[in-house]
Amino acid sequence: MAEATESLLAGVPLLIVRPPGSSGALPTVLWVHGYGASKQTHLAELHRLAEHGLLAIGIDAVAHGRRRPAGFVHRVSSSPRENAAVFRQIVGETVAGLPRLVDGLLELGLSEPARLAIAGVSMGGCVVYGAVAADRRFSAAVALLGSPEWTRPEDDEIWFDAFHPTALLSVTAARDTIVPPAAARELHGLLAGRYRAQPERLCYRELAGAPHLMSAEDWATATGYAAAWLARFLP
Repeated sequence: MAEATESLLAGVPLLIVRPPGSSGALPTVLWVHGYGASKQTHLAELHRLAEHGLLAIGIDAVAHGRRRPAGFVHRVSSSPRENAAVFRQIVGETVAGLPRLVDGLLELGLSEPARLAIAGVSMGGCVVYGAVAADRRFSAAVALLGSPEWTRPEDDEIWFDAFHPTALLSVTAARDTIVPPAAARELHGLLAGRYRAQPERLCYRELAGAPHLMSAEDWATATGYAAAWLARFLP
């Protein structure tokens, strides 16, 4: 089994899982956790991606994990909207720090320039939408239980144009009241025309009957979709 190692790059604490026996630059997936969690939360998912031959890197979002300020009272609630200003700031600042992290991974020869991806859960899924629009180097992306509303600007036409040709998969839960699926569903509808020449690179899946805190069976389905998507577009 692959070993997980911790590191710090571009000010971002990392949890790195490398495929056993691998060396040199690899296709890479950055994985972003949910609100109130940390990079260690998704160690199982990182190992699963490494089994597919990918360099899997969990990151601590701003104000989370090792980036949580001393004395900071983290106000985790049942819904991001109850702490909307704090949530939006965390998402925005996390997105803003990713280009420097990607630069560092490439400079160190850990990642391959044409095979970079980002995936995230809940708050991490919200980060994914912002990251894809902000950095064209991500060739694949998976947003699990996320929403684009937290990074979508008012003047959004240029923002929409930034998604293609990134291979984007969104997986939502039909009964999610914490991060409702409507915004992600709408985004995919609006992006469809931009992916007309490559429709296989855009996919939306909504798990029927599932809430935000889904069952183990639904979670296995969602992460299975994610692993298959990333393995397909980061071969």
